[in-house]
Amino acid sequence: MRGVRGKKECQYWLLKTEPGEWSWEDQAANGGLSRWDGVKNKQAQKHLKSMRAGDLCFFYHSGARSRRVVGVVSVVRTWYVGDGDGGGVVDVKAVGEMKRPVDLKEMKGDGGLKGFVLFRQPRLSVVPVPEDVWDRIFEMGGGLEGASDDGDEEV
Repeated sequence: MRGVRGKKECQYWLLKTEPGEWSWEDQAANGGLSRWDGVKNKQAQKHLKSMRAGDLCFFYHSGARSRRVVGVVSVVRTWYVGDGDGGGVVDVKAVGEMKRPVDLKEMKGDGGLKGFVLFRQPRLSVVPVPEDVWDRIFEMGGGLEGASDDGDEEV
């Protein structure tokens, strides 16, 4: 399974958000376009600066009740200085909701995901995702809602 693919040079990321502050439903509203802001950690800011237009990101609900990948967004505007919060932001657009959310516990139990930085740096809000890890998580979630069942969604 190849998972979601953008262009050949696509990078993959995981973006964390507390669903009470910004949920998948919030992201999907208004055509799915939003600014990804409020990132304060220097390492997470460095990752934001590394993003390119067309990169794909898992949308991850964090917090005690809901630690899971729920959707996919794409980067539509690269890093720029945000308004008033002192940090940089990127603009992202919803690509689609996972057919089945992938819980953190399930990911930790999968041998193919050993060493994933999400497990080593759990407080980091922007996490790079190696292509093999991306493909595995995407497969675990069954792809995106409304996509064909052949597992080769293209974006």
